[in-house]
Amino acid sequence: MPVFHDLGRVAFIGLGATALMDLWQFALSRLGQPVSNFNHVGRWIGHMPRGRFRHPAIGRADPIRGEAAIGWLTHYGIGLVFAVLLCLAVPPGWLDQPTPAPALLFGLLSVAAPFLLMQPAMGAGIAAAHTATPARNRLRSLINHAVFGAGLYLSAELARRLAA
Repeated sequence: MPVFHDLGRVAFIGLGATALMDLWQFALSRLGQPVSNFNHVGRWIGHMPRGRFRHPAIGRADPIRGEAAIGWLTHYGIGLVFAVLLCLAVPPGWLDQPTPAPALLFGLLSVAAPFLLMQPAMGAGIAAAHTATPARNRLRSLINHAVFGAGLYLSAELARRLAA
């Protein structure tokens, strides 16, 4: 199975794509735009061992020791898992000759995770329906995941060039 044969390259792709998404969010924050709060992700994950998987508002939940680190590690772990899933979904040989379309499509499809799992579990509702600006938040998520998809392709292309 090519994904496991090329695990280092796949990890590079996931980490690179996640880092590009973070650079995008950093740029947005410098422009005064709201960005993802990975402390809240860490708080959500941190409550799970205590049997708490859903919150009415994660920002009002009890803080968890180390929630920032937990959130960032979870964020990068998810990026790694998505890279593995992409590489399992693309035709054989994609790692040797990456093309943008599958990576961009996968990046856009990956928005299902926050829309259907994370946001509802943290009190924001399906696809941010319970937030003050749901349409803006949905668009922001779609753009972030499109950037992630671009990062999947760019990281795959860089990994290909480095391996040559």
